[in-house]
Amino acid sequence: MDRDLPARIVEKIRERTPARLLAGHSGGAYRTSTQLELRAAHAAARDAVRTAFDLEQHLGRDLIERFGIFEVPTQAASKDEFLLRPDLGRRFSAISEEKILSTCVPEPDLQIVIGDGLSTTAVAVQVPALLPLLMQGAIVRQWSVGKPFAVRFCRVGILNDVGDLLRPRVAVLLIGERPGLATAESLSAYMAYRPRAGQTDADRNLISNIHSRGIQSDEAATRILSLAAKMMQAKAGGVKIREELPAGVSGQIGG
Repeated sequence: MDRDLPARIVEKIRERTPARLLAGHSGGAYRTSTQLELRAAHAAARDAVRTAFDLEQHLGRDLIERFGIFEVPTQAASKDEFLLRPDLGRRFSAISEEKILSTCVPEPDLQIVIGDGLSTTAVAVQVPALLPLLMQGAIVRQWSVGKPFAVRFCRVGILNDVGDLLRPRVAVLLIGERPGLATAESLSAYMAYRPRAGQTDADRNLISNIHSRGIQSDEAATRILSLAAKMMQAKAGGVKIREELPAGVSGQIGG
């Protein structure tokens, strides 16, 4: 009998998931190393949620200047209000609406919006690599692309206001996911065809788990652009459209 077989099986299982499976124990508790890892992950998750989004600090001056990114807030006036009143994170303030209308070109084929959501860390880590790939890919497809902008205290429902203001064919919201104990760096791409007031999650599509141990930036860009093209062709989104993944490719898809 191969005495090393059980250890290899455990290792294979742990390689397939970031979950802390078969981590071992000391008596009735986790080992000290596992306890410390959990506390560090919990601290990272709290920091990701509580950290205030800063445009230049988290996206970098080069990216901001390259794409002319600007920032606007929602109706939430603070991080605490944003966390306690999700509804305020789904609507722009009047000043934000004026800035968007005066700065952005209406009716683009693709409008990309960056939202801090529940993880500023995810935005800071993922967006600088992902945004250029999306912009370049859209240009290659000969789409008109709106000026990207960032939204502070942002919830997914802000896509409806984006649609009412700019009327894009497809809007993409790159937003920080709620962090867990596996990673605080996971980004989501919510997508809507002709977003407008009254739309719900059933009218949106989702590509999630964009991070170093999930979907890589290049794969995420390809999937987002391919799904956007499918939405434009079908003139529909949400539950009416499903992303078709190549065999062997994993990912989360939602409406």
